[in-house]
Amino acid sequence: MAPPNDPAWWTNAVVYQIYPRSFADSTGDGVGDIGGIIEHLDHLAELGVDVVWLSPIQQSPQFDNGYDISDYRRIDEMFGTEEQFDLLLQGLHERGIRLIMDLVVNHTSNEYPGFQSSRSSRTSPKRDRYWWRDARPGFEPGEPGAEPNNWRSFFGGSAWTFEPLTSQYYLHLFTPQQPDLNWENPRVRAKVYAMMNWWLDRGVDGFRMDVINFISKDPALPDGVVDSSGIWGDGSPYFVSGPRIHEFLQEMHREVFGGRSGQYLTVGETPGATVEQALLFTDAQRRELDMVFQFEHVSLDQGAGKFDHRPLSLPDLKTSWNRWQRGLAEKGWNSLYLNNHDQPRVVSRFGDDQQYRYESATLWATLLHLQRGTPYIYQGEEIGMTNAGFTSIDQYRDVESLNYFAEALEQGMDRERVLEGLRRMSRDNARTPMQWTAGEHAGFSEVEPWIPVAANYPAVNVETDRAAEQSVFGYYRELVRLRHESDLVSLGDFHLLDPGHPTLFAYKRTLGDQALLVLGNVSGAELGVPSDLEAGSLVLGNYPDAGDRHLLRPWEARILDISTYAGG
Repeated sequence: MAPPNDPAWWTNAVVYQIYPRSFADSTGDGVGDIGGIIEHLDHLAELGVDVVWLSPIQQSPQFDNGYDISDYRRIDEMFGTEEQFDLLLQGLHERGIRLIMDLVVNHTSNEYPGFQSSRSSRTSPKRDRYWWRDARPGFEPGEPGAEPNNWRSFFGGSAWTFEPLTSQYYLHLFTPQQPDLNWENPRVRAKVYAMMNWWLDRGVDGFRMDVINFISKDPALPDGVVDSSGIWGDGSPYFVSGPRIHEFLQEMHREVFGGRSGQYLTVGETPGATVEQALLFTDAQRRELDMVFQFEHVSLDQGAGKFDHRPLSLPDLKTSWNRWQRGLAEKGWNSLYLNNHDQPRVVSRFGDDQQYRYESATLWATLLHLQRGTPYIYQGEEIGMTNAGFTSIDQYRDVESLNYFAEALEQGMDRERVLEGLRRMSRDNARTPMQWTAGEHAGFSEVEPWIPVAANYPAVNVETDRAAEQSVFGYYRELVRLRHESDLVSLGDFHLLDPGHPTLFAYKRTLGDQALLVLGNVSGAELGVPSDLEAGSLVLGNYPDAGDRHLLRPWEARILDISTYAGG
């Protein structure tokens, strides 16, 4: 980690996320794999990205698509071989691209040998490597309501599962197949650090850390406030950025990165983290994390729950982004994202994926990439891939979506309303196969893929987009180039303009005597430009001509050099 007056290498870097099972299939089994990634390394190099973040490829029962790991040091054979992984790493490094692995250590798979030992007996030496508790006082073990506390799992139902063999319950914030590790146990932490060092010794360049701010829990595990279900409680105050989280992360940094020279990257996924907490996580002097993923901005279109869609309020989004930009301006660092494997496609979510797909895809890219922070591109985002458009529950594969569907129908919700929520917000929207060509199965595979391809692949694919006059890929490449070449883009101050405007997104970036103005029309109607924002020379825009400086066309984005006008 570099001090503020010596910017770290990742301040002008761009990260590309690969979801391996959906990227490219080289073996003809319908599932993406390492060989498929290797075949498309030049695509990444031509885009210009600096880092690849690889979602889990370690051995796993795949109950949650790899986020349930049963062997942390072995490549799952469904993705390829150890030798192929080494070739992937070599191929990336030869192209000047670093590789960071997904680190999933809040929980393991229930097939992980340590958990199998832990569950076998109350006297197992590995018993306290997980959270085991007796039934609630006054209840018989295993009967309804006997769970040790009322916490709800993120995937529905209780966060506790009863184990008849030992007549106790174990904690799982996600599925029962993902038991939570007990980080209070120093042996758990030592084993995690040894595994991380093993991967770094193998040549990887860092980690994206899954729900890392959940690893410290209040050992009392108290009840949470009962949620809208009237049954389950919100346990988040007792495990989101819990009591020892900073101690654990600082220890991790010492044990894994402290004695190493080299340029590594640590990214923490931190659901529920506040600006103040993120500042502690990412202050370089504290030696915890380089940057975090926060969730505030991707929760603004949700009502009572994730699948309860609400129209996005642009002033709310501007307020949120501005708070994070200002809050981490001095000591912290932002991860900039709108898409990933857990989020619906932004062009469908916040844009127009029909008439103005190119324009709205590039508008959101502009608004994101010109902020201060490290931008993340999720596979397919660079060609404007859309939501899946599924119409039947049979097309879904995601455990969260399937659990929600079953629970919602059980509660009497209207089937079509539930399906509409899934169409908008399901994680499967991001997990459909990468659309490489207009050929069968979108060039992803020679056989039927593990999840259906989005129906629009004949028109929306890499081959077609890269050959188009208006290419989303070409536009993304220009955004990446700007960040690489401009200290103003990577390090400049952020100044939000006109925060209350319902469709205009405008902000300035300044550094010394340099200044850029970013304008975006977040609507399908023409928009007049306020007179004080008309000046400047066009650096990049998503229309083929400069247009009328008094007017923004539908979903138009402009980056203007205003250094002279700003008094530089």
